[in-house]
Amino acid sequence: MRPILLKGHERSITCVKFNYDGDLLFTASKDHTPSVWRSEDGDRLGTFNGHKGTVWDLDCNRFSTHLLTASADATAKLWSCKTGECEGTYVHRGPVRGVAWADGSKMFATISDHFVEHNAKICVYDVDSETPKVEIDLPKDHSNKRVNPTNIVWLALNEYVLVTFDNGAIRLYDPSTGNEEDEIMAHEKKINRISFNRDKTIFITSSADFTSKLYDAVDFKHHKTYKTDRPVNDAVISETKDHILLGGGQEAMSVTTTSGKVGKFETRFFHLVYEEEFGTVKGHFGPINALDINPNGLCFASGAEDGYIRLHFFDKSYLDMKDPVPEEPIEGEVNENPVAQ
Repeated sequence: MRPILLKGHERSITCVKFNYDGDLLFTASKDHTPSVWRSEDGDRLGTFNGHKGTVWDLDCNRFSTHLLTASADATAKLWSCKTGECEGTYVHRGPVRGVAWADGSKMFATISDHFVEHNAKICVYDVDSETPKVEIDLPKDHSNKRVNPTNIVWLALNEYVLVTFDNGAIRLYDPSTGNEEDEIMAHEKKINRISFNRDKTIFITSSADFTSKLYDAVDFKHHKTYKTDRPVNDAVISETKDHILLGGGQEAMSVTTTSGKVGKFETRFFHLVYEEEFGTVKGHFGPINALDINPNGLCFASGAEDGYIRLHFFDKSYLDMKDPVPEEPIEGEVNENPVAQ
């Protein structure tokens, strides 16, 4: 597998995302400056300068004209992908953890942490207004503990907003009224990341409880669990194969006492249906914080605590690999595999 090493950030990587067409790769890190790269050859096309804190999340719209970023400086910003100029700043009360475009790119939603006496919040904005049209307060839970949101995603047709939390919960909110519609306890510990397939019919969660789980996005039925021996920081679903990519590793604070081999800083490949791990890709010198796979299925990107982004291009042997499920015998042909009979 041929990797391209992208060195453009000075601190740990927090987010990597391909655009809808797969020709651009957007990256964010703790160095305040999101970047955009050409996914074909790894050339850096530009940076988005203006944040004064860690950029935790970013999201590009459907036609790659605008980029949203969420930062610890308590702002979300709207950027032009063509010029790199900031076209809007949306001020929050606390650090902004996540941001997501709605279908149609006319509005978006953000999540922010609590700050002093202000509770954590979910905010829904129209693009042309810097004041939220809906604010959803997230007070302390039943045991009087603060619960912070970690990710936010719009479901199909902008019907609901899905938010994950650091106590392992997933909640559904109505973006027009702000009402909580449903809640499931998916994990025992913090949900680090959530990722959908392109048509938003299934999603996968990544958690600090060493597991990643696959859910139906319509009825929230739990289908599969992928188990590891380290915290899972990100997981993505391949669009072209029935495969899951998992990234993680031990916690960053204990990395300096461990070699790269023992720390398990590799990308793991699991079969979506059988839940079996069938391969790993090594290379990073710290826990993998972010993963994304190109929609065309030809490459994937990983960003880690070491400050590097690795753009891996799949070998022909992987791209040509057949599904292990036995095929239906052609009429008149004897099936040698008795399992399929």
